[in-house]
Amino acid sequence: MTEESLDGGVVRIALDGRLDIDGTQKVENQFAYSTTSRPGQFAVDLSGVTFIASIGIRMLLTAARAQTQRGGRMILVSPGGMSRKVLETAGVDQLVPIVGDLDAARSALGTA
Repeated sequence: MTEESLDGGVVRIALDGRLDIDGTQKVENQFAYSTTSRPGQFAVDLSGVTFIASIGIRMLLTAARAQTQRGGRMILVSPGGMSRKVLETAGVDQLVPIVGDLDAARSALGTA
């Protein structure tokens, strides 16, 4: 997991690898701290995620819900092939916007 601040107050968090039980456990505490401890505009880059299980989906939804409750927003960016299909099948796209790239995320967050 890497985190960087971008222009317009957007925080980009890039996740890589598998968000299965092992992968999620490795990043969950750091991800939760980054995304739930303060309100903000978060673009979570999933382009490097090769697999996502229900525990990874739970981590993302928990963070998105926390941002909504604090007045912030979270957007999922560039989930690849199977990861995108899993997110859409689970209905995550109905709860958290999923966009194709960082520019679309900035537009959706109103910071473009």
